[in-house]
Amino acid sequence: MFRFQFRLLPDFLFIACACLIGACRSPQIATDITVTLNADGLSRPIEISAGSTVLEALEQAGITPGEMDRSDPPFYTVLNNGDAISLTRVEEVFDTEQLMIPYERQIIRNETLPEGETRLVQAGVNGLQEITYRRILENGLEISKTSVKTIVLTESSPEIVMVGSQASFTPLNIPGTLVYLAGGNAWIMEGSTANRRLIVSSGDLDGRIFSLSPNGEYLIFTRKSTKPINQEINTLWVVRVQNIEPKPIWLQAYNVVHFAAWIPGTNSVAYSTVEPRSAAPGWQANNDLHRVSLTGGSPRRILQDSGGGVYGWWGTNFAFSSDGRLAYSRPDQIGLIDQDEGYLKPLVEITPLNTHSDWAWIPPISWGADGKSLFYVSHAPAPPPIASEESPLFNLSAVSINNEMNAALVNSAGMFAYPSSSPIHSDGREKKYQVAYLQAIFSEQSETSRYRLMVMDRDGSENRMLFPPTDAGGIEPQLPIWSPSPLEGQVGDFLAVVYQGNLWLVDSGSGTSHQVTGDGLISRIDWR
Repeated sequence: MFRFQFRLLPDFLFIACACLIGACRSPQIATDITVTLNADGLSRPIEISAGSTVLEALEQAGITPGEMDRSDPPFYTVLNNGDAISLTRVEEVFDTEQLMIPYERQIIRNETLPEGETRLVQAGVNGLQEITYRRILENGLEISKTSVKTIVLTESSPEIVMVGSQASFTPLNIPGTLVYLAGGNAWIMEGSTANRRLIVSSGDLDGRIFSLSPNGEYLIFTRKSTKPINQEINTLWVVRVQNIEPKPIWLQAYNVVHFAAWIPGTNSVAYSTVEPRSAAPGWQANNDLHRVSLTGGSPRRILQDSGGGVYGWWGTNFAFSSDGRLAYSRPDQIGLIDQDEGYLKPLVEITPLNTHSDWAWIPPISWGADGKSLFYVSHAPAPPPIASEESPLFNLSAVSINNEMNAALVNSAGMFAYPSSSPIHSDGREKKYQVAYLQAIFSEQSETSRYRLMVMDRDGSENRMLFPPTDAGGIEPQLPIWSPSPLEGQVGDFLAVVYQGNLWLVDSGSGTSHQVTGDGLISRIDWR
């Protein structure tokens, strides 16, 4: 049966089986493919192994990509026949070049010169800096250039030109030595308001510290730092004002914001410091005290760093009496300092003011001329429901150093009343002195109010307004400066104040006022 069926298979069946067997064999795979390579300014076809990536294709073509080179398509892409590769050569090049720093031109208005006259005080000198650039090249063409480093090789010096602005104010005879800060420079007057001389012309005095020594021979002042403000705020300097060509000397002190003053009876300066911060207000107070001598040597510490009580981050202020005792004032307290042992002796507790801002209020303080009392601004309570720390009321008060009794002398004077005691005068029976202070025009808005100059006897009696007149705008908060002695024939002593950027002298007896300058640039004064 089987043999019979086999014999009946037709010939075409054998042919079909042969074809089926042939179709089951593996296909023949091509070993190479062709792609186009665009690199190094040339375009050419290359044969590579099938299944190669871009990176492998470049290697087969004898090309090694650099670390910054890039390709299109990316290096990891598997290629197909007919694809194109574009290789972009990327280079990083660093170049340095020196550039000139052009000097600045500073103009100082000088009322000792006729209007319009100019005088060169200091010739300008260009500086030199070296800048390093990072250049990115793609296929030899620059696509970016950025500055990555700058080094100042030589600082530039400004050209300082003095321009005359002589005003027609009547010259006044004055006792002692009067210095003032105008446009970042320090000036001196001696004998007469017509005799003016520039003593520091750097143009960088910041006005935080500006104080004459008791004998009027030296001036201490602060200058803006050349370093970033979050690294260093300022530096403390001294200059002998009597020299024909005064040369400032650095006192090895920096970051002096609140206080620096001469220690009576010595040739030394006391100062406090802060630590710069990038956040407002720009510092963290150390609430410390240091002492440095003009004769040389490193500063030594009088008072250790401390927290400074409530709102101590803002800082502490200090004041020396004429006999060298030291008082302190901080947002929550005033008192005395034991300079030998370095500790505080509180006299009066102050209700700290909540300013709801990045500054704190420090009560202004001033010694009486006889050293027996301390005048200060107290934070007075307000009627309910106003909280004590929110009170807008401030009194001018005094505390006895001997028995620590204190009393309010002027109600609602304002937070910036700045009491200032005159020199002592004797009428043959007793020694007397007056106290000048500022009265806020709007006492319940004394933070932003302007003020009027007032004078009273040391017990608060004979209170009178001096300057400016009631029909004129008030003066900005400042410490009134007394002349060191009266002039012959003068009713009272001169008081020096800054009004609308100019120096004014006011007779404390008659109230007569005299404008001394007209350039509108004055910000600080002192008189000894």
